[in-house]
Amino acid sequence: MTALDALRVPAELSARVPAEVRGAGRDDVRLLVSRGREVSHHAFRELPELLRAGDVLVVNTSPTLAAAVNGRVGGARVVVHFSTRGEDGRWAVELRRPDGTGATEPRPGGPAGAVVRLPGGSRLVLEEPLGGAGRGARLWWARVPVDVPGLLRRYGRPIRYGYTERDQPLSAYQTVFALPSPDGDGSAEMPSAARPFTARLVAALVSRGVQFAPLTLHTGVASAQAHEPPYPERFAVPPATARLVNAARAEQRRAGSVCPDGQGRETVGRVIAVGTTAVRALESSAGADGVVRAASGWTDLVVRPQRGVRAVDGLLTGLHEPEASHLLMLEAVAGRDALAYGYAQALRHGYLWHEFGDVHLLLPETEPHTPNC
Repeated sequence: MTALDALRVPAELSARVPAEVRGAGRDDVRLLVSRGREVSHHAFRELPELLRAGDVLVVNTSPTLAAAVNGRVGGARVVVHFSTRGEDGRWAVELRRPDGTGATEPRPGGPAGAVVRLPGGSRLVLEEPLGGAGRGARLWWARVPVDVPGLLRRYGRPIRYGYTERDQPLSAYQTVFALPSPDGDGSAEMPSAARPFTARLVAALVSRGVQFAPLTLHTGVASAQAHEPPYPERFAVPPATARLVNAARAEQRRAGSVCPDGQGRETVGRVIAVGTTAVRALESSAGADGVVRAASGWTDLVVRPQRGVRAVDGLLTGLHEPEASHLLMLEAVAGRDALAYGYAQALRHGYLWHEFGDVHLLLPETEPHTPNC
């Protein structure tokens, strides 16, 4: 259960097309800022004025794949969503049913041994449900005897859902931070919190003294069921990012030990994750002592309020559906009351949801400080 289970988001608050298609630039979306139960409303272009020298923005460099491909099971048309490549070369896939509008709707998964015919004469074979789930599981491990990144480049298109108006080019789903992966892997769905950033805005942030710490998490297909936790995903936190984050956190600890009474202090930098994917990767590399260490591999970490966060102070993220398991992470960062109040204000002021929508900056209610005492 999350803080927002009773919340209902009306359909008109779904962003149906990207901001630039609505007649403005990528960064011309709205920004809701929450500090506890204090909220303020901004244009995203004002972000440099809301951050300060020493802040560290942790960004995900995973590129978005054209992960949806048409196929057939027997005589039935399906759309295959390629989610994640496993260590054994198999792919986690979700089979969905075309809904007649260009989007898709859920269909039962399986059965084992089912053959899906793909474009170009290739095929995949479903082998077993992901995570040991039953026959009706949504995601299945599949054997695909062709190079899947090549297949996606030739025949794929970005995954889209029914709340969007029409297909968009793959470029609309890439963030300014996306970097090509040497093995052709990437994210099945865009790490969308970073979508409003532009090169111009990044330059303005750097000029202000904000630092960027890159990492990679290849995200799979979105959870379709209420409170369904995310599946294991591949990530990498490089040594340079670990050093940047640890330096910012060490300065915060030093400030607290020098001025424990909170008097006469100037503010220091905060570690702010850009997106839930950045939180998951960074927290997966943080020890119980809060120290981040360079790491790579698979993470099955689900950040919940009971665990809390060890390495991040704030989070820039989109607006999530009330039943999304990501809200547990937001609650861990901001607290239950702050999250509920922020979402109530987003509804009241007509903010837009989903990957092409507005964004929410969750900052700590109590600021870290440097000594001046």
